[in-house]
Amino acid sequence: MSIILNDAGLHRQLLPLTFTRPVGQLRPGILRLGEGWYVRSGLPVGYRTEAYLAPAFPMPVGEVQFEVDGGLFPSDELVAAVMDLRSGEALVQDGRMLACCTEGGAAPAVSDWLSPPTYLTAVPFAGEVIRFERPWHLFQHCGKAIAHDFQLLTEGRRSQPLSVLNTVVGDPDLIFLEEGAVVEASILNTKGGPIYIGKNAEVMEGCIIRGPMVLGEHAQLKMGAKIYGPCAFGPECRVGGEVNNSVILGFSNKGHDGFLGNSVLGEWCNLGADTNNSNLKNTYGNVKVFSYAEGRDVDTGLQFCGLIMGDHAKSGINTMFNTGTVVGVAANVFGGGFPPKHVPSFSWGGAEGLSHHDPDRALVTARRVMERRGGHMNTAEESVLRTVAETERQRLEPGA
Repeated sequence: MSIILNDAGLHRQLLPLTFTRPVGQLRPGILRLGEGWYVRSGLPVGYRTEAYLAPAFPMPVGEVQFEVDGGLFPSDELVAAVMDLRSGEALVQDGRMLACCTEGGAAPAVSDWLSPPTYLTAVPFAGEVIRFERPWHLFQHCGKAIAHDFQLLTEGRRSQPLSVLNTVVGDPDLIFLEEGAVVEASILNTKGGPIYIGKNAEVMEGCIIRGPMVLGEHAQLKMGAKIYGPCAFGPECRVGGEVNNSVILGFSNKGHDGFLGNSVLGEWCNLGADTNNSNLKNTYGNVKVFSYAEGRDVDTGLQFCGLIMGDHAKSGINTMFNTGTVVGVAANVFGGGFPPKHVPSFSWGGAEGLSHHDPDRALVTARRVMERRGGHMNTAEESVLRTVAETERQRLEPGA
């Protein structure tokens, strides 16, 4: 038996974050969505995703499969309901299919998720569903994801001791330090939610943290950082300055002063010193964000929405990102003034204009960045980035 997380028609809606990963590889809390399904179910997890991503994310082998909408958060209640499905049944809420159980059958069509096929017996699900359909949903639902993951990972376990040099506001039992985690001379407030410090992570002196907040393995909060939860920082991140309600998937740097708010950054990103983003329009109106699915700006329905940045993207020092800016994969943004609100993948430049960033040169930089964190770009990862570069070139140059 295995669990297959199906992109379920969400791939384009979650770009640029899903240019380089299946939907089920997003990390809204402590765990990636796929990791959450694995820990809660004990079953191997695979991904039914775009063809160019499949070699990097192989499918598990198994006759009986639970096919699940990859954008769903694996709460205990939802996982239990999926595991109770029998072959030929579909878990349904409000007319939409959440999951189904198949035995050697074909994969569901995209339309099946919107309207369950009649050959499947509908099993209603009345519990809460947290679904990630757009990039901004990651910071919107980050707090709930952290709370669920915190309970899962800490239940029945004892935290490493917290240094007496820290000040705790709220319930100290909502602070959990994994092995090797270091927190010194900082203020930790758990009144809004839990604070989780991963293995060998470090909170440097003078940090002020309001939960819910996650700092992943080997990550660092720089001295004097001000963190307003909910925030989730994945493994190997370097975070400083002021951050509010943001998600950084992992291996990325926002190590200097500057504001990041209501934003989502991918992996291997770097924000130069004093990079800032706006998260509120001067009109206080809803923020519009470029959508790859629609090919135009769409209304987020949010008053606060900042920066969405794909993997391997960079900003130079003093970069200013406008409200609701979307930056693609391996883009290099720099210069004075506000860059465009949509910076395509493999772009080079800023407010004065953008040019195409040669993929070979971008890959050289990406390899150097990964090596600094002990990583290595394999053939499958390189193929993914080259496919993204070519896809964006064709999108921007229809005649190419």
